[in-house]
Amino acid sequence: MRRVLDLTTTASRHAVVWAVRAALLFVAGCLILALGFTLYAVNALPDLQPWHITRLTKEFDALRHARTDFAGYLDLEKELFDEAQAVSATWRGLGEAFDHSRFNADGSMRKLADGAPYNRSFRLTPAAPIGGALLVHGLTDSPYSVRAVAEVLYRSGFEVTVLRLPGHGTLPSMMTEMHARDWQAAVELAARDVAARTPPGAPYYVGGYSTGASLALHHTLRTLEDDSARRPTRVLLLSPAIQLTPAAALANVIDFFSIIPVPVLEKVRWQEVVAEYDPYKFNSFPVNASRQVNRATNALQAELKAAAADGRIGSMPPVVTWQSVVDSTVGSAPTVDVLYARLSGAQHRLVMFDVNRSVRLASVQRPGARDLIERVARGERRYTLELVSNASPETLDIALYRLAPGKPVETVQTGLAWPRELVSLGHVALPFPPDDPVYGIQPGSGRDGLPSLGSLLLRGESGALTVSLGSLTRVRSNPFWPIIESQIEAMAAADVQSATATPSPAAR
Repeated sequence: MRRVLDLTTTASRHAVVWAVRAALLFVAGCLILALGFTLYAVNALPDLQPWHITRLTKEFDALRHARTDFAGYLDLEKELFDEAQAVSATWRGLGEAFDHSRFNADGSMRKLADGAPYNRSFRLTPAAPIGGALLVHGLTDSPYSVRAVAEVLYRSGFEVTVLRLPGHGTLPSMMTEMHARDWQAAVELAARDVAARTPPGAPYYVGGYSTGASLALHHTLRTLEDDSARRPTRVLLLSPAIQLTPAAALANVIDFFSIIPVPVLEKVRWQEVVAEYDPYKFNSFPVNASRQVNRATNALQAELKAAAADGRIGSMPPVVTWQSVVDSTVGSAPTVDVLYARLSGAQHRLVMFDVNRSVRLASVQRPGARDLIERVARGERRYTLELVSNASPETLDIALYRLAPGKPVETVQTGLAWPRELVSLGHVALPFPPDDPVYGIQPGSGRDGLPSLGSLLLRGESGALTVSLGSLTRVRSNPFWPIIESQIEAMAAADVQSATATPSPAAR
């Protein structure tokens, strides 16, 4: 017996030793990774500008402003933008970095964006609203990214509220301190306000783009278990951030040495430092942005898993998603495999924009770009799949193929065609019309004689510009926007008609 006890004690000691060694190796690995990133950031990243290091004091914080409502959120936002304007006015005289930046009130980028009023939350209210909607923008973006969707709903009779997420719209430095809980709290504040303003029984939509789509979906899942919260009647998602790659978890450790209060280590907070010319989107990218979007998507996945496990997912309102099959930002497979694999019913629709399948591109196109759509189209589905693709390999004309559960394929000619130079859509393109004055791809897009950022196509050698040449070739708007526009209009009309035909309990 004693020998058995001795052996057990020895085994336990060995287990503890190995556990301690493993923990030490893990910590050492994290420190080595953080040190390597620190050396890269300090030596390779450009010098930081004032807008990378200046902190504003009036931003919403879920902990400090726990008792505020959405009206209070908007009041605080006004103070925040007044503060940002006062701070940026002190930067005049810094030189070209400021002169050509989004922060110069007299600069060309502000003129292109007509003063850039859509960096902050806004509301569109028709004379007699027949529905309500809340829309949320994406990471590093601004409310402008869902403005076109908001205007379609507004024309359809909806009062539309577009929320600015904390950390956005002012200075990129504010992204270094934002937190996913602040985003979630802001969405809850706005959703309660919009729900209260929407008449009982009227259509009530919640939607978003990229990270905003993740937050909108997370909120909707929470309403399935909270009887006090009004459940949306429909969820609209564009390029949703559903799941990030495992590498995103590295953001939890790589900026570790930024805690040391040495000015040069401020660079460690940043993955990318780029000229801030875009009037509605930050170009520089902090480590914290990756960390917080990873937290938001992890929270969403946990909610999806729990809702599927206890059956709540069956009460999900209709989810409609527009997704490019090629999405280098968040990927497109998670939309299929994590979200839609759990949804059941033809009312849930996934609209996927295919790559350009013209025969002239076959020799240079990656085969993997087609794999996901072919897998989804051939597989068994419990939702409606709509593919936007070439009518045939011999033409640039676009058709929509509708594959509803248990029904034959329906083909709809759209009257649209691929621009000859375009090989695919992408993450940032979907929510913007092709003639958008800031991001439009159509020749002539722009404002006041200034070309849109989406219509610029520059060629040269790497290092000739303050931005990468690749950032100027990525498609920034959607030539197939009329498909999204007409689908939103049709859904809104059908939902309004249904609500009118079926009076609410209060009306009865």
